[in-house]
Amino acid sequence: MNKDPIDLQRFAICVVVPMYKVEREIQDVIRGIPKWIRNIVVVDDESPDASLEKVKELGDPRVTAVRHEENQGVGGAMMTGYAKAMELGAEIMVKMDGDNQMSPDYLPALIRPIAEGRADYAKGNRFTDNRLRAQMPLVRRIGNIGLSFMTKMASGYWNMFDPTNGYTAISAEVYRLLNLERVHKRYFFESSLFLELNLVRAVVADVPMPARYADESSSMSIPRVLYQFPYRLTRGFLYRMWLEYFVLDFSVASLFIVFGLLLTLFGGIWGAVAWISSLRSGVVASTGTVMIAVLPLIMGFQLLLQALVFDVQNVPRQVRTQHLTAKPRDDAESSGRLNEDTRE
Repeated sequence: MNKDPIDLQRFAICVVVPMYKVEREIQDVIRGIPKWIRNIVVVDDESPDASLEKVKELGDPRVTAVRHEENQGVGGAMMTGYAKAMELGAEIMVKMDGDNQMSPDYLPALIRPIAEGRADYAKGNRFTDNRLRAQMPLVRRIGNIGLSFMTKMASGYWNMFDPTNGYTAISAEVYRLLNLERVHKRYFFESSLFLELNLVRAVVADVPMPARYADESSSMSIPRVLYQFPYRLTRGFLYRMWLEYFVLDFSVASLFIVFGLLLTLFGGIWGAVAWISSLRSGVVASTGTVMIAVLPLIMGFQLLLQALVFDVQNVPRQVRTQHLTAKPRDDAESSGRLNEDTRE
């Protein structure tokens, strides 16, 4: 790893670790987090094993433990962890899963875009290197390709890939701007977070890094993903289009969408009616009848394509984070005891 161009130790950085059935891995995760990280928040999402006890055994003074009395899913655990991290004064909050699949060696690379003012949110990307892609199971690669395209379309972040990568960092300043009521509390957490980030025009950065795959099985149901992810992403796309191009702003893309939909709808209905009439009567439709259907369809498609091009070029590029302070580290902050907080 190259030396950081800025001193990351001068920023208030908190690593949030959601825990659920990770008693075998959690101690290695905590031990691997660099000493210059000021705070670690672990959220026990009503894990039935001894994950929380394993954390306590370490006695790491940087750790604040929070336990849910009811399981809320990874999204619920992360929102609890983010809230606690901001209470502790965090400026940058990192999500690191408790299953030890995320290497702490890449923490500086993940944090750097935010610390240097180049991004508001950073995430890992496992697809940037052929050797790294080969480490990923085939089923995950195929699933990520499909989900990446749908998430790009839904969120408007056409320049990012690997949306299901959970190794992320976010500016606390930007996190405060998000509508947390619309962020999904379970498996759709990362994807729904992208939708909200775009609505506040936050800049997202992809950070190349590999993943570490052990012999554990994923708790995510493939049928549930195939059914619910496309539905939720399509609904998110329609909501974003309405809000971004008709409520918050009205631009040339708005006109492209309106007239493109009207022309496509007219051409489709006219063509369908003419085709059904031709089948029933046995009379071939005239050239003029066909052209009345085809021309609006072509023009409508072209307008919608132009709207898509406009949306691709409209990816947020101006960073919202403005107030990272890079205060000197106070080691007294990290010299206390492991704190435990209980929440429902």
